[in-house]
Amino acid sequence: MVEISFLAEPDRDQWEALARGKDAHFGVERRDEDYERTWRRLLGDERIRGIAARVDGRMAGIAHYLFHASVWYSGKCYLADLFVDPEARRRGVATAVIEWVARDAEEHGHPGLYWNTLEDAPARALYDKVGKFHQGLIHYAYRR
Repeated sequence: MVEISFLAEPDRDQWEALARGKDAHFGVERRDEDYERTWRRLLGDERIRGIAARVDGRMAGIAHYLFHASVWYSGKCYLADLFVDPEARRRGVATAVIEWVARDAEEHGHPGLYWNTLEDAPARALYDKVGKFHQGLIHYAYRR
């Protein structure tokens, strides 16, 4: 059974191990200060939320998300990060996390949940089941 709760101060070490695992998986390099800043924001910024998924009492996954206004809808929820420890995959952790985030978002008036992933991500097998794929949607990021 998967148990999900908001991150709390005692979760720091386990959270950071999974956050670093996520970054290694995607080839992202961050400084120690980046993890510290993000941790503080997850615990102290009401706009940004962090949750932990536990299996048999051990943290097996994390997710970070935020609520924001929407032009056409009452509000949106962006699932920024979802990572499950490779040893805990295919046990329903990611599905439980997505359902938990969707429920939390809806309860707070932000029923539109969305996320991005890489085209060749293995997690797409799950995402194609629980989400709606927008064929042809292209993501752009502006950099000065």
